[in-house]
Amino acid sequence: MSTHAPARPSYAAVLRLPYARRTFTAALTARLSYGTVSIAVMLSVTRATGSYAASGALMSLFGATSVFLMPVRGALIDRYGPRRALGPMALVYGALLTLLAVLTWRPGAPVALLAAVAALAGACTPPLGPTMRALWAELAPDRHVLQRAYSLDGVAEELLFVSGPVLVGILTGFAPPAAGIVLSAVLIVGGTGVFVASPVMPGPRPAARGKRLGTVSGLLAPAAVALGVGLTLSGVDLLTMAYAAAHAYDTDLVPWVLGALSAGSVLGGLANGAVRWLAPARTRLIRFAVALGLVIAVAGLAPNLWVLTAALALAGAFIAPTLTTAYLAADESVSAESRTQAGAWVNMGVNAGSSTGALTTGLLIGRLPLGVCFLVAGSTALLSAVAAGAGRLPRPRRG
Repeated sequence: MSTHAPARPSYAAVLRLPYARRTFTAALTARLSYGTVSIAVMLSVTRATGSYAASGALMSLFGATSVFLMPVRGALIDRYGPRRALGPMALVYGALLTLLAVLTWRPGAPVALLAAVAALAGACTPPLGPTMRALWAELAPDRHVLQRAYSLDGVAEELLFVSGPVLVGILTGFAPPAAGIVLSAVLIVGGTGVFVASPVMPGPRPAARGKRLGTVSGLLAPAAVALGVGLTLSGVDLLTMAYAAAHAYDTDLVPWVLGALSAGSVLGGLANGAVRWLAPARTRLIRFAVALGLVIAVAGLAPNLWVLTAALALAGAFIAPTLTTAYLAADESVSAESRTQAGAWVNMGVNAGSSTGALTTGLLIGRLPLGVCFLVAGSTALLSAVAAGAGRLPRPRRG
């Protein structure tokens, strides 16, 4: 149940919050690095080693240390404050990326050394998304404005991940792929430097100093749904490719089909932020996850690629709302001293799902009918919604 919000709060009103535009722009500049770094590292390592296997293994190491240590890095930011923790993380991360670029600038780099540098870089990845969302919770005067802010943040992040590979593609047209890694380092160091210098950046949280890292309660539901969404979506790319091949379509059409998924997510995110929801965040989270899972589950029944495109666009309309609501539910579950860490757990969930879902889907394709593979992919989001609904509802934090 919902009712449309009045003229205010609006997205423009969100950006008129004190120092919001300056701070958000700096955060997005730094976060653009996440849209450029993966493709740049993959291209650079493949060129330097001549091995796709080495590139895949190195990317797995980079992704694993980045994803699974994210709650620890988030807890450090909550404990010591972004200025004292996030700045040094960005500097070390940028330095390691620069070293990786130097090592891969020309062919012949030792794989073991590349793997060590990549793993260390992943371990130092600054959790800029969770930090920005925690700051939105500080800036927004009420939950309706915060919902708008989170929706705007999610849509902007979606656009960054779409535009990042395009930017690297343009750069590699006249420079070695390692130049894309250098660009990623410059973006994150420069953007983070401006971000942490914002006058509204909070300092250390004294009340959090006595807490053990990683003990944030009440996050099972949003983290479980984020994991399920990541598992579902990471398999869609392969399933769409397999669908096109099985139905004799040109696989060059696949990026356009997946573009419909992203476009749906952007529109869904904007629409979600424009509605004044009356249902609690936990309830909306479950409903959005169920809707996403159902659409993906039946998408494999599409009679042609155009119907599949429409189905994926509809599925996309639930992606940003689901993830935005997961972050809202996580924020409501914890005290202000643990906001960054709470967001990091949700972020870890979706990224961990994304890292493993493609592998699982790849093993299923060819062993099961394609329609069943879509059903399995959609079922992961449905199961995550069941898990979220089965957990005990935590008392929302006020403020």
